[in-house]
Amino acid sequence: MNNIKKLISFTILIICLSSISYAQEIKVNSYSQGDWNKLTALASEKPLIVHFWGVTCAPCLTEMPQWGKFVAENKKFQIIFIQVDDVSKQRMARFLIRAHLESAENYALTDFFDERIRYEVDPKWQGETPVTFLISKNNQKTRITGPVNFQNLKLWYVKNV
Repeated sequence: MNNIKKLISFTILIICLSSISYAQEIKVNSYSQGDWNKLTALASEKPLIVHFWGVTCAPCLTEMPQWGKFVAENKKFQIIFIQVDDVSKQRMARFLIRAHLESAENYALTDFFDERIRYEVDPKWQGETPVTFLISKNNQKTRITGPVNFQNLKLWYVKNV
């Protein structure tokens, strides 16, 4: 009986350690001032969805698992996630795993989230999250503040392909 307890404890330890190392392997690109134009240049080929979110944003935490489902159902869509909070990459990675977004195109700010970064994206954006920018192939930009309607998002994307 004692050996069974040891085996169970060892198995749990291995699972925990593997999830920690897996969290560290998630690719997270750096995002800083000046990167917006590079990212939005991708929209010249097909529509682009850019979603700004934060680990400390309660509405973001509720919505991100829905994004995970949306991404899984719409693999051909071009979607970028940019995390804006000053948190460790491990904390961000753990959340991305829970939301099933570990394979998505993820970015994290390398600079402090300030008015220069926000102004570069949209001069009228005050920095509230979550916020989603829809960028059509002709570079028309639409901002959605707050949680998105995923059905409307899919219709927009299909209309703009």
